[in-house]
Amino acid sequence: MIQNDLLLRAAKGEAIERYPVWLMRQAGRILPEYRAVRNSLSGFKELVETPELAAEVTIQPVDLLGVDAAIIFSDILVVPEAMGCEYQMIEKKGPWFENTVKSTDDLVKLAETDFDVEDRLGYVTEAIRITNKELNGRVPLIGFAGAPWTIFCYMTEGHGSKTFSEARKLLYTNPTLAHELLQRITKVTVSYLKAQVAAGAHMIQVFDSWAGVLGHAQYLEFSLPYLQQIVDAITDVPVTLFSKGAYTSLQNIADLNCNTVGLDWNMDVKDIRVHVGENRTLQGNLDPCVLYASHKDVENLTKSMLDTFTSKRHIVNLGHGVYPDVDPEKVKTFIKTVKNYEIQYK
Repeated sequence: MIQNDLLLRAAKGEAIERYPVWLMRQAGRILPEYRAVRNSLSGFKELVETPELAAEVTIQPVDLLGVDAAIIFSDILVVPEAMGCEYQMIEKKGPWFENTVKSTDDLVKLAETDFDVEDRLGYVTEAIRITNKELNGRVPLIGFAGAPWTIFCYMTEGHGSKTFSEARKLLYTNPTLAHELLQRITKVTVSYLKAQVAAGAHMIQVFDSWAGVLGHAQYLEFSLPYLQQIVDAITDVPVTLFSKGAYTSLQNIADLNCNTVGLDWNMDVKDIRVHVGENRTLQGNLDPCVLYASHKDVENLTKSMLDTFTSKRHIVNLGHGVYPDVDPEKVKTFIKTVKNYEIQYK
């Protein structure tokens, strides 16, 4: 039994006493305790691949910030690595792939998709098991993966980008190859997420971080069908889809078999609620930069956001991950404000 199950009830549209709150990237560089663990290691990937330490930093924000959920400390890029497309995390630069997929020959070099996920990604599922044991039912644990389109971007581009023009070019020059790679990523992702649920994840979030670089028609062709396969396959726990920047496709996303639709800070909550209705929970969507403001402004701006909610079906979060140089005390102010807010829709 989970003692604080607000997150799960909100995702399912059940009665809640207050809005649940957590933050994307809450387990990370804003916490000195995280930096102490991270600095004792050779690099980011060692932390991701060491279950005991991944569990430790997963739990830190529950203990230190008072969030209503933990999210397992990992990285979306463990999936392409398991497929044979290894990455390095370069300090202050981000991910780097030495080998990318730009041709059929490159695709052939990847691992077949029927490999044992536990064999290659068992460090994540073990971290989930350890975390749940240590949490002892205090809050739910969220598992996650990157959306196929977002993983496709890194596997074809080889690094981060503002436009992902190499990835998008492939959609025009070789759509058959693009769909084949997206389908392979989807198959592995489904197996990976099912393994997370089997290990004890109480909820799943799918991050389509680069959804916003696609036009509406492209999103409907190269992202949505693969998201649909994922949500249709994960049926035992609630699923959240967070497609950053996919303004024109939100209704299409909400029509999928998900429980929650994540919003970035540029999306109008009231307007989206009108279109989505009460069939889906919304998650978000405070501008992460609000947390640079004074404590009083953080409180007031958080209340202003909460005042726009017209439904009990909402999970409070930022509109993107918390930035690494944010003062944890400002995060606590944000969380405290949400917890003290008197919900009108129960």
